[in-house]
Amino acid sequence: MPTRHVSHPPDVLDAVIIGAGVVGAACAYYAGRGGLAVAVVDRGPVAGGTTGAGEGNLLVSDKGAGPELDLALLSTRLWRELTDVLPPEAEYEPKGGLVVATDETARTALRAFAAGQRAAGVEAHEVPADRLRDLEPHLAPGLAGGFHYPQDAQVQPARAAAHLLRASRAALRLGEEVTAVLTDARGAVRGVRTPRGDLHAPVVVNATGTWAGQVAALAGTRLPVRPRRGFVLVTEPLPPGLVRHKVYAADYVADVASDSAALQSSAVVESTPAGPVLIGATRERVGFDRTLSTEALRRLATAATALFPALAGVRALRTYCGFRPYLPDHLPAIGPDPRVPGLYHACGHEGAGIGLAPATGLLVAAALRGDRPPVDLRPFDPGRFDAQEGADR
Repeated sequence: MPTRHVSHPPDVLDAVIIGAGVVGAACAYYAGRGGLAVAVVDRGPVAGGTTGAGEGNLLVSDKGAGPELDLALLSTRLWRELTDVLPPEAEYEPKGGLVVATDETARTALRAFAAGQRAAGVEAHEVPADRLRDLEPHLAPGLAGGFHYPQDAQVQPARAAAHLLRASRAALRLGEEVTAVLTDARGAVRGVRTPRGDLHAPVVVNATGTWAGQVAALAGTRLPVRPRRGFVLVTEPLPPGLVRHKVYAADYVADVASDSAALQSSAVVESTPAGPVLIGATRERVGFDRTLSTEALRRLATAATALFPALAGVRALRTYCGFRPYLPDHLPAIGPDPRVPGLYHACGHEGAGIGLAPATGLLVAAALRGDRPPVDLRPFDPGRFDAQEGADR
């Protein structure tokens, strides 16, 4: 569905949002709902970056108790509310997740992990080995058990971003790269510059995902966002019911939290309403290198068929890669930058940006309006890395 493209923004803007992915779209949606006039600028199309390469995971199951889980629980509620805004083609599916353990050691670790999550408000139900196939009839035999997470869901991220932007009524400037962040003599933000002219506003929101460090540099500050590459395999359309939930092996949780730059892989398998099954997930820090990795694809196929033997005879129609916006402490940067008045960040969500987008947008909109945020913003302070660097020196 085409998204409304407004060539000329209102005469008076409250904010310019850089980035037309799902996080930028959520920021625009909640800002607009709060009565703010915003423009969204992107050098490419809607969802042309990380959002367009995402699987659409809306997860609480992979997050331990702490600030990110608090954000995920808020987003879970907000995604459900957004079903009144999003049309069916956004493919919101409250399918739930199933995390499986291959042995007793993994099962014990999952049990401890789930206990902490439950204390934070997550629904997590242990599934003994002999009941796994009640949830997923095509799972491999011999698994040690798992946990069912009914709050996990899935969405088609590019369509969700497009519809949020349309509902936001923001002025949309696509195909315009921001070449400068405008500031006044005191260093406060006053808008952005693109090849088509300047957009003036007292606030600029950096929602550029993996490229957020580059935008921060344009504003004269630093944010250590780095790309973390991941591949996804897409199968031919398959009959409904082959995979019923988002299913992944317990080692996926460890991979998400890892700081390793090397190639990591774990089985993540989920169906889509259109029929194809999506198979992930790999992680590696190789810069913005898009070179096809046959080793990564081999690992994905091997891990997926180990979980679902029926996939062994299925054709993979295509593969794609994307770049997760990685920050060193695995928490996003959300809210005002203490070093540059008027600069806000909404980035660095790594592989959880689609799931965390509504909460991020709501928090940014609250900060813009001076309202009290629904969760504590301090863990997501964009200036926290300066303090860490100072402690290291």
